[in-house]
Amino acid sequence: MLQLLSALRHKCAVGFVGGSNLVKQQEQLGTPSLPVTALFDFCFAENGLTAYRLGQPLGSSSFIEWLGEDRYKALVNFVLRYIADLDLPVKRGTFVEFRNGMVNISPIGRNATVLERNAYEAYDLTHHVRRDFIAALQARFADYGLTYSIGGQISFDVFPAGWNKTFCLRHVEAEKERSGVEYTTIHFFGDKTGKGGNDYEIFEDGRTVGHVVKSPEDTMRIVKELFEL
Repeated sequence: MLQLLSALRHKCAVGFVGGSNLVKQQEQLGTPSLPVTALFDFCFAENGLTAYRLGQPLGSSSFIEWLGEDRYKALVNFVLRYIADLDLPVKRGTFVEFRNGMVNISPIGRNATVLERNAYEAYDLTHHVRRDFIAALQARFADYGLTYSIGGQISFDVFPAGWNKTFCLRHVEAEKERSGVEYTTIHFFGDKTGKGGNDYEIFEDGRTVGHVVKSPEDTMRIVKELFEL
């Protein structure tokens, strides 16, 4: 994959966007000897609330400053009480992960092993734990102006309305003023593109050309076809 992305950068600018923080993205995409910010032209952590261009940081936005400490505490207290009452086959640790631009909530806990994550994902597909959890949060905090987005196997993200993955597009559009480069075609590849998935908004956005993928291999196949690599 990294070799393909390197070849692709000779034809166009390449970037990624995800809900995880930069540390997690380094683990997922980088190498021990090479920072992930050197592998891409644009790096958008936490949906672009933390952003890098050519290895240099761009402006960031803060979830806690937007929401306020008192409201944040009310939200977290509700989440922890809700999780305490859940009867799941397995519970581990790190149920709430505070990030710069959002909060990630995991009913099973982010410390779950790979096998436990796989088992929970299958369990959640049948029992709809995350869907029901989100419904409870939407009812309790209807006036908070928050968006809830399921992504990955074991968790969902909570962030201000509009701070989904489309947030990163403002950095791309700003290139016209910053460097004189205007990106008129933006291809997006994602797997959680259905409504409620964390790729839905950017996939449906009129500024992008969306591609549904099922795996890294599927992504590579489409990229090779599109860019004749």
